[in-house]
Amino acid sequence: MRPERLNELFKEVQALEGVGPKMLRPLEKLGLTRLRDLAYHLPERFVERRAVPDLDAATVGENIIVALTPREHRQSGGRGPFRVLAEDAAGNIAAITYFGRAAYSAKKQLPVGEKRWVAGRLDQYGQMLQIVHPDHVSENSVAPAAQACEPVYSLSEGLTQPRVAGFVAQALSHLPDLPEWIEPGLLGRTQWPGWADALRLAHRAPHGEARDRLAYDELLANSLALMLVRASNRSQKGTPLSGDGRLRDMLSLPFALTGAQKRSIAEIEGDLAQGAPMLRLLQGDVGSGKTVVALSAMLIAVEAGAQAAMLAPTEILARQHHATLMQMAAGTGVEIALLTGRDKGRARESVLMGLLDGSIDIVVGTHSIFQETVSYKNLALVVIDEQHRFGVSQRLMLARKGRRPPHTLSMTATPIPRTLTLAQYGEMDVSKLDELPPGRQSIDTAVISVDRIAEVVDRLAAQLALGRQAYWVCPMVHEDESEDIAAAEARFASLKERFGSDVVLVHGQLRPEDKDAAMERFVAGQASLLVATTVIEVGVDVPNATVMVIEQAERFGLAQLHQLRGRVGRGSDKSVCVLLRSGGLSETARKRMALMRETQDGFRLAEEDLVLRGGGELLGTRQSGDTPFNVASLEQIQRLLPVAHDDARLLIERDGGLAGERGEAARLLLYLFERDWGVQLLRGG
Repeated sequence: MRPERLNELFKEVQALEGVGPKMLRPLEKLGLTRLRDLAYHLPERFVERRAVPDLDAATVGENIIVALTPREHRQSGGRGPFRVLAEDAAGNIAAITYFGRAAYSAKKQLPVGEKRWVAGRLDQYGQMLQIVHPDHVSENSVAPAAQACEPVYSLSEGLTQPRVAGFVAQALSHLPDLPEWIEPGLLGRTQWPGWADALRLAHRAPHGEARDRLAYDELLANSLALMLVRASNRSQKGTPLSGDGRLRDMLSLPFALTGAQKRSIAEIEGDLAQGAPMLRLLQGDVGSGKTVVALSAMLIAVEAGAQAAMLAPTEILARQHHATLMQMAAGTGVEIALLTGRDKGRARESVLMGLLDGSIDIVVGTHSIFQETVSYKNLALVVIDEQHRFGVSQRLMLARKGRRPPHTLSMTATPIPRTLTLAQYGEMDVSKLDELPPGRQSIDTAVISVDRIAEVVDRLAAQLALGRQAYWVCPMVHEDESEDIAAAEARFASLKERFGSDVVLVHGQLRPEDKDAAMERFVAGQASLLVATTVIEVGVDVPNATVMVIEQAERFGLAQLHQLRGRVGRGSDKSVCVLLRSGGLSETARKRMALMRETQDGFRLAEEDLVLRGGGELLGTRQSGDTPFNVASLEQIQRLLPVAHDDARLLIERDGGLAGERGEAARLLLYLFERDWGVQLLRGG
């Protein structure tokens, strides 16, 4: 239960003055549903203005605040601008210029002969100085003084900067008095402000110490919660699993295991034999063979007389994993079932009975395999594919399905930089598959201007004529998914004119059955070309697909480009990835394209991606989703996370954990950043 002293911060935004039904929708679109969200809706940047006595003291291009007296209203003909000719204290004349509807209010704001303080950017039009659409016009000098450093917030349609600033100010007025959770020595060295002061300062000016303090709080909360999970896991009693190898010896794999696969299996086998439940992350680059490692782990559980479950984020992936495991385990006699939300009636009942009586050894499915109606005879191992799609709190719920907390093996196909591994998976031991199986095809990567798209389509046609298949991933147009879908549908329509019914479309807003039907046609070879948004599943495996086209590739991060490229090169035929780029690439975008041509090492690309983004440019419109943080930037994560990690360890090992004096403050921190699943692990938490 959330501590009472935080309740004020977690009130709904409707409690604020001016937030009615019309305001709720744009606020919700930004994730601003509670006062706490507004308090942490930090400015993206600040507009800094200089107050000048007259225009002679200013330079063109500078943001200024200056007193001007309107002398004439001048309306241009037709759709021309409305200009207010105004005089400064030195007698200089400048134009205050408005376009469109804004002209209607200009006459009232700037009456002839009455001094006004004007804030805006000073520009030059011909021989005349001008301020176009001033940011502020005030009757006295007090208001402009407050606008000398003005925050700029991210907005959604229906919101304005003054509205958001007003809501933020109201939220900040509700900040409670909270005890300090940062280690006193660290606080003394950094000279960071207190929590409430840091929030106020961060909204007032580009205050580096305040922003660092707030980022550190978030990193400390995350590190502490992950350590509590790890400590709780190690204190629990699990089911030791020791297999005899009989089922694994029956596997007839068409390839020899790599050294990395053998090493990872040995690490997992050692964990499974322990009394405490395993908590391990298996990182593997595209095509590194994570599935066979997961199957080996599940067979150890079955050899030990227990059951295993594999959790996939989507039905498409669940069905594909089921088919792959069935093929690999053919001849072992192991009973492998599939259970998804679409399974109904007798088929579903049969699976549920098999899990309950133990006749099913391994089940593969979506989150439905852990619903209340699903019971197991002896679930002892859970494998979670694409771990980043599931939160820690979700995974903790899975522990209730076994007689004792089950062992957990999480997998991710996204190579993660070392710093972010600590941030996202600090509670886990890590195994890494850093070798590719022998015979894995290299993929040629070409960067081509979008102006040559007709040529790309012709080359694509030649490949399809040879019986090959291809993917066409549409650009990330905007944060609004509907715009991505519109782009995908437009590209689908144009390609369908050329290739007819051989083209299928997949995006996130299709009905599940329609999306599955399109994917199944493509996987079965009944469709040659799959047009999609970035919804393409990480694990989709079509060996006959040899071409990947990615539109506006410069809008994607390196890690995502690498994942998409990994959809091809899975068969014996040569594959190619075409990165269609727009004109006028930034220097950072050029570096990304060059790296994609240069290497197929996902772990290297992940580290390079972090270096490039750490320089201040987010690669792709959705790259911020790569971390579990809303406040801490990538640069702050790299710089402050190791310190926060050490501080969290000190709190647990030296300062009595959450039971000590500092621990009481840390408990508030966990709830503040909604890492309270760490608190729930403690008795009475």
